[in-house]
Amino acid sequence: MQHLRIATRKSLLALWQAEHVATLLRAAHPKLTVSLVPVVTQGDRILDRPLAAIGGKGLFIKELEVAIEEKRADLAVHSMKDVPGELPEGFGIAAVLPRADPRDAFLSKTAARIADLAQGARIGTSSQRRQCGLRAYRADLSVQPLRGNVDTRLKKLDAGDYDAIILAAAGLIRLGLESRITEYLDIKLSLPAVGQGIVGIECRTEPDLLALLAPLNHEPTRQCLDAERAFAARLGGSCQSPIGGYATLSDGSLTIEGFVGAPDGSQIFRQSLTGSAHDSALLGRTLADQLLTAGAGNLLASLRGMAE
Repeated sequence: MQHLRIATRKSLLALWQAEHVATLLRAAHPKLTVSLVPVVTQGDRILDRPLAAIGGKGLFIKELEVAIEEKRADLAVHSMKDVPGELPEGFGIAAVLPRADPRDAFLSKTAARIADLAQGARIGTSSQRRQCGLRAYRADLSVQPLRGNVDTRLKKLDAGDYDAIILAAAGLIRLGLESRITEYLDIKLSLPAVGQGIVGIECRTEPDLLALLAPLNHEPTRQCLDAERAFAARLGGSCQSPIGGYATLSDGSLTIEGFVGAPDGSQIFRQSLTGSAHDSALLGRTLADQLLTAGAGNLLASLRGMAE
């Protein structure tokens, strides 16, 4: 295999991530040529409704997988926080890059910190997870939906449509927009989404493809991601469910912290668990079981009932 085609969304961030992977592949395999295959996804087309109302983050992924299935592309590059828990048969995450900053970022032209926002300030986010944390921290804020790519969201903030917005720090940093970040939110306030800050490479699980992509895999990040995705899969959550999961490594031990909350912030279940990094997926599932037993199971069941 001498040429690889990368399916990618057309947003600036998606193109940056795809080109970054292309550069890494060319460095790892000097004789390899790599090209991008831009694709417009359903998530990019529908911007007037919250993601939770139209099928969730998987809408950013499906058309890319179709391009791979139809052999118009060989692989796709994703922000792992957007990737559903189950992949199509015959597909896998072949490699993940070293994790960037996993935190949420607070952006405002009127307040230096989220604590400084005026009573009733308008803050934009379409993430159920972020909405839950914001409402639990400051119930007075007016949390309003915010869709679009990074550039569109920044323009809405600059136009005065919002007093503040919340975005993933990693995306802003990758686009050279770190100076726009007013405050990095502590994970005690806003636990990252599962896979946040991680770029992953999805492909058909064919030996030749897997061999080409293997040099790009960062195993410590992979262990953390495996724990987080196992945690989310065991919870059986959805885009209607505020769920956060974040794993870290230290001296061969992995610690995963997870939370499940109500969208209005009225209920939050949060625990952490530490064990061997070799048992990362098991740790994720065990933490999920602990939260389910503590009451998160009833909450998730009620949220699923409301969504049906």
